[in-house]
Amino acid sequence: MYGLGDVRFFDRIAPLYDLVMPPANGTALSAGFDRAERPIDRLLDVGGGSGRASAALTGPDVTVVDVSSGMLRRARNARGLSAVAGDAGRLPFRDGSVDAVMVVDAFHHLPDREAALREAGRVVAPGGVLVVREFDPTHPLGRLLVAGEHAIGMGSRFSTPDALADDMERAGFDSAVVDRGFGYTVAGVRADR
Repeated sequence: MYGLGDVRFFDRIAPLYDLVMPPANGTALSAGFDRAERPIDRLLDVGGGSGRASAALTGPDVTVVDVSSGMLRRARNARGLSAVAGDAGRLPFRDGSVDAVMVVDAFHHLPDREAALREAGRVVAPGGVLVVREFDPTHPLGRLLVAGEHAIGMGSRFSTPDALADDMERAGFDSAVVDRGFGYTVAGVRADR
């Protein structure tokens, strides 16, 4: 109904998004970033929309990357964040140019998740980290979320924590499930290549 990556939906709800979404879990994200083997000075918030997750962090230079122009306007105007239009499967950044990538509550919307993991592996410098915060479709609340998103026409595809950790391993990350529950976190360190 909404098309690839549910972009039209997010363009429409951008003005209201921050009013209905709870703040991101900065503690869970920090636990993922703690796995990095290098300082995190430059971070990409991929699928970062309005910058809700970026707002939960202090320290690194953050750039929000999203395909929704409405959400990027919110990141720039409401939060003063650096924001770049871009596809998670073709990130507009040089190889090894960032210390970390995070994808918060958005991985299930990405049309090509394998490409997104490969791209994260390309842009993250060795010793850097990819942190993905997602929803577990096997959790009771996760089952409701899956049903709700599908009912309104989203093309969402959810992964369990262990399946996502395996996918990150195949993309070249040393991954671990950092926490579990309705919302879970998987972090993967990019190995030297």
